[in-house]
Amino acid sequence: QVQLLEFGGGLVQPGGSQRLSCAASGSIFSIDTMDWYRQAPGKQRELVAFITSGGSTNYADSVKGRFTISRDNDKNTVYLQMHSLKPEDTAVYYCKMGVITLSRVLYDYWGQGTQVTVSS
Repeated sequence: QVQLLEFGGGLVQPGGSQRLSCAASGSIFSIDTMDWYRQAPGKQRELVAFITSGGSTNYADSVKGRFTISRDNDKNTVYLQMHSLKPEDTAVYYCKMGVITLSRVLYDYWGQGTQVTVSS
């Protein structure tokens, strides 16, 4: 069994910064790609950024230059550093990891979600 636990989120003013983190624990052999998604009210969940096991990253156009995804493989943790936040960044943010379990099987696991609200 694998659990993902998210930290961070909350209320931030426009133009402000916030850092999210997501830590995996349990029966983990290794972790492949780590992703951050978000879902705003009334909208579909969208991919914000991902980072591969080799450290390659990709970002949605809407967050390029403002968000940075990173990972700490020793801690099985992924981070999302957000700068210059805008009201349209308001959403529930979810992490997702492709976890290779001790049984050498790849599963996708999701975090519980954390609310980020950008408002003055």
